[in-house]
Amino acid sequence: MKPFRVLVADDHDLMRRGIRTLLETHAGWEVCGEARTGREAVEKAEELKPDVIVLDISMPELNGVEAARRIRKTSANTEVLILSMHYSDQLIREIVDAGIRGYIVKSDSDRDLIIAVETLAKHKPFFTPHATEVILGNYNTGRPGVNLPELISNRLTSREREIVQLLAEGKSSKEVASSLGISVKTAETHRANIMRKLDLHSVSEVVRYAVRNQIIEA
Repeated sequence: MKPFRVLVADDHDLMRRGIRTLLETHAGWEVCGEARTGREAVEKAEELKPDVIVLDISMPELNGVEAARRIRKTSANTEVLILSMHYSDQLIREIVDAGIRGYIVKSDSDRDLIIAVETLAKHKPFFTPHATEVILGNYNTGRPGVNLPELISNRLTSREREIVQLLAEGKSSKEVASSLGISVKTAETHRANIMRKLDLHSVSEVVRYAVRNQIIEA
């Protein structure tokens, strides 16, 4: 019988090993690969075509939601489970918008991880109770749902979202250009457009935006 294959992406070695150990206790499952950055996760998902990828939300180079968007394009049959340190209504909105069907918080991973992956294996969604409440709100209570904030990231292109993360990680325009294989002038144009679209006025504000939206860790 063909094994059920899972890719694990987390930049913390201890967390990644813990997830791998937990998954491999399940009969018929195998961890087919590991990734330490968002870009590596995208590359390995395209190469390995796993059944499910467990993705940390805050990873270097490319955050989990942006990585998931790209994975959904290159490996459409791969289900994505996002791991987050904290609840965030904004993040839940981002996740749903990206077509991701799994979301749990790390503090509950020992309890929810196996159940979440089993559910996604059947191509059914699994969200924490809080996330489900945010998503469904008015449908299961008869009252107006939680007012989700405007999805600001929709104002940005995929490349601009990538540059937000690199700027928040402390990279200069020259380093951004080198990392993405673009000219410094193009990087600076992207940076100016990002500042204008998000109404930000300094790199420190970009950092605060990235931390608030769990693009990077504080």
